[in-house]
Amino acid sequence: MNSTLMRRRSAGTLLAVVVAFALGQLAAAAPPRLPHADPATVGMSAGRLAVIDEIVAEGLRQERMPGAVVLVVRGGRVVYHKAFGNRQVKPTVEPMTVDTLFDLASLTKPVATATSIMKLSEQGRLHPRDAVAKHLPEFGRHGKDAITIYQLLTHQGGLIADNALADYAGEPAKSLERICELEPIAAPGERFVYTDVGYIVLGEVVQRVSGLPLDEFAKKHVFEPLGMTDTGFKPSAELAVRAATTQQRDGRWMKGEVHDPRAWRLGGVAGHAGVFSTADDLAIYAQMLLGGGEYAGVRVLERDTVETMTTACEIPGGLRGLGWDVRTGYSSNRGDFFSSRAFGHGGFTGTALWIDPELDLAVIFLSNRVHPDGKGSVNPLAGRIGTIAAAAIDDDMPRSPRARTRGLPVAARGIVLTGIDVLARDNFRPLAGRRIGLITNQTGVDRSGRSTVELLRTAEGIELAALFSPEHGFKGELDQSRIADSRDDTTGLRIYSLYGATREPTPEMLQGLDTLVFDIQDIGTRFYTYISTMGLAMRAAAKHKLRFVVLDRPNPIGGRDIAGPVLDEGSESFVAFHRLPVRHGMTAGELARLFNEELQLGLDLEVVRCEGWRREDYYDATGLTWTDPSPNMRSLRQAVLYPGIGLLETTNLSVGRGTDTPFEVLGAPWIDGRKLAAALDEAALSGVAFVPVSFTPEASKYAGERCGGIEIIVTDRDAFEPVRTGLEIARQLRRLSPDDWNTKQLNRLLGSRLTHDAILAGKSQGEIELLYKPELDDFRRRREPHLLYR
Repeated sequence: MNSTLMRRRSAGTLLAVVVAFALGQLAAAAPPRLPHADPATVGMSAGRLAVIDEIVAEGLRQERMPGAVVLVVRGGRVVYHKAFGNRQVKPTVEPMTVDTLFDLASLTKPVATATSIMKLSEQGRLHPRDAVAKHLPEFGRHGKDAITIYQLLTHQGGLIADNALADYAGEPAKSLERICELEPIAAPGERFVYTDVGYIVLGEVVQRVSGLPLDEFAKKHVFEPLGMTDTGFKPSAELAVRAATTQQRDGRWMKGEVHDPRAWRLGGVAGHAGVFSTADDLAIYAQMLLGGGEYAGVRVLERDTVETMTTACEIPGGLRGLGWDVRTGYSSNRGDFFSSRAFGHGGFTGTALWIDPELDLAVIFLSNRVHPDGKGSVNPLAGRIGTIAAAAIDDDMPRSPRARTRGLPVAARGIVLTGIDVLARDNFRPLAGRRIGLITNQTGVDRSGRSTVELLRTAEGIELAALFSPEHGFKGELDQSRIADSRDDTTGLRIYSLYGATREPTPEMLQGLDTLVFDIQDIGTRFYTYISTMGLAMRAAAKHKLRFVVLDRPNPIGGRDIAGPVLDEGSESFVAFHRLPVRHGMTAGELARLFNEELQLGLDLEVVRCEGWRREDYYDATGLTWTDPSPNMRSLRQAVLYPGIGLLETTNLSVGRGTDTPFEVLGAPWIDGRKLAAALDEAALSGVAFVPVSFTPEASKYAGERCGGIEIIVTDRDAFEPVRTGLEIARQLRRLSPDDWNTKQLNRLLGSRLTHDAILAGKSQGEIELLYKPELDDFRRRREPHLLYR
């Protein structure tokens, strides 16, 4: 063989080796990051997603957290990713960045521990139905031998929520010994008790079965294959530099150091807490689950495993996946419009991840709400962000039947305009040449968020001469019995309070005006006082020969359904202006027409109608931004519940005022939540579930006292009947706690002596409804001529 041929063959061999090596390196390279895309490319509205900016800004103003990062994924693309506020405010200020590293706290449970357990199950090394003691024999002491891995994954193992911090003194092995000596507090499968202890045990199971500590196993089999380079336990010094600071421990600020005290004593690695990550990394993990266990060609879990892990399982009081929340008392960070297939989890430090396979959507909210003093609160905020993300979907992709009935694809049938939108579009013609007083609050804004005050002040040919405010004040921030007059900082105009010395405009207030304009968002319930303010102002306008113009707005809980007893004649008050049922199904403009005729006011009334709203539409079908109408009406979910739960708040019950979830919980120190929830479950009410809870209001009734009670979870809004639910709760309280439940003021909002007496007499739901059915049917006839929308 000649030397030239040998050199060519050697060169060819070398080239082959180089190419093979390069291909191997490419194969081993980390998967790419998720691409960013315009929301429209995946069927989402950028305008609706932009509402997230506003509500996070509101959370910052309310000091619910110092900062946050929000990321939304759909169709395998990041459509929203922003940082807000600061990741540290003490001892120095550091701005939040999108690559900030967060202590995930309990998100460790599904992301690291449950995923590792499911990986071991795939490998045939354990099965979720195995007894824990099969793999951890010492755990079987004191009657724990029958507890299964599945039961620990779903918090049904009967273990205590947390054992004493002192049990974690010394080496981790000693801590495990003390856990194994614990006695169960319930039989396996009997109760749902959210427990860190169970997940600490699961973390140890991963180590015993795999031979690797949990952090190493999760890194090798989950994080590293997915290219989640910023994710893991015990972040390096390089990563810790961009970590969000939490609280102080032993005089130092925790930054890149696990916040959970038990995880810290276990060396920073535990099954219940300890993982740190970024929004970008979590987006990859979420997309892996949305992809059936595969991301960018890398398979971490089999499709069947993902299905098993994320399918809802019935547990006492709710639904859980294996490691994931679906619907329980811990779901306040869940978006209202997620489908029934959605699953997610939160973390104590202020984190939440929700994934909805049906919507092909993942929503990530990361904050350090515990910084600097541990007083932040973000779960409802995270839930609202999820709601907005789901509502931003406006394409024709497959949706759940319930989601379709909500009418979310607004773009498919046109934009909803409120009265102020229509007025401005028509160049304010109905108010031309008028000197007006405007009755409004923070809900008086147009579709783009501009205030009605500003629009009227700058409109040509109109003189805005005075402002009037209802209960809760001009900005909707006050929760007090009497509000004084004030002055608007922007216009310099005087704001006359109609919730102070008087609740009806006086001649002095109306001096020089020829028109009153009303623009306030009502919520569709008789005892919500904004319609009383409108009615009293109409009466004053009629008396002084002023024109009255209502800038109409949608009824947020729809205009089809009416429910509950009609107010007794002679029982009118500020919380019951006119003879309406509890849920009247009318807009403010329609009510104004009814008041004008039935009260024979003879008022020069004009209603500037909404356009595009249908009676079947709830507020989420309008595309309009939700603005809290009052301090404790923070979501459409609460507005839907209000006709039934608000009905009961004049009794000795807390309806959640002073908590993050007003009208979503109900309780009192004397209530046994389990008994009440069981009784309500037996009533088989449609579209609603009841979860026994305990809560401590920070303000209002029972402030600082531990209350037993229930969380009311609407599972099917189209089937749910809030007034019937409220009346059934009243019936069961009367049956279960006749001596404790004080009903002296029950009729104040109920407004029906017959219904009141029937509840106290123990009548059935059917008997009670028959009592008020004739007047309810009559109201349906009474309202018909005044309806403006079909």
